[in-house]
Amino acid sequence: MTIQIGDRIPEVVLKYIDDGVQAIDTPTLFEGSRVVLFAVPGAFTPTCSERHLPGFIEQFPRFQERGIHVACMAVNDPFVMQAWGEQLAVPKGLRMLSDGNADLTRALGLEMDASGYGMGVRSKRFALYAEDGVVRQLFVEAPGEFRVSSAEHVLAQIPG
Repeated sequence: MTIQIGDRIPEVVLKYIDDGVQAIDTPTLFEGSRVVLFAVPGAFTPTCSERHLPGFIEQFPRFQERGIHVACMAVNDPFVMQAWGEQLAVPKGLRMLSDGNADLTRALGLEMDASGYGMGVRSKRFALYAEDGVVRQLFVEAPGEFRVSSAEHVLAQIPG
């Protein structure tokens, strides 16, 4: 079952790099905050690297002005997420999160089988907006598309 608007974000531990591998649980990430979490099928893949993450990098100041935290997630290891963030000059504060075993992806019901591309289980391309750990907006892309999970679209849908 896919997460729905009004549902609480499931409790899962994600990883990131900051002076070594660090862990953050979703309650710590989401509770008491306004957060946009967007997920990509894979770091360093074409649409993800050329359009999805760059759009959030470009719009990051607008999210910050509105008091919204931004996190990028992929079913990749934390070292890949760090290297990808460095390559694209991700600004400090935009979190690059590893869901290496697809735990959160599966808990959200947003996994896809990318075995045909040699990538195994991955996340669908999506973005969600949560307030205090509760999903308020959810934007899941159809296979092969990139429209509703873009930074511009998400910004336009979030109440001021």
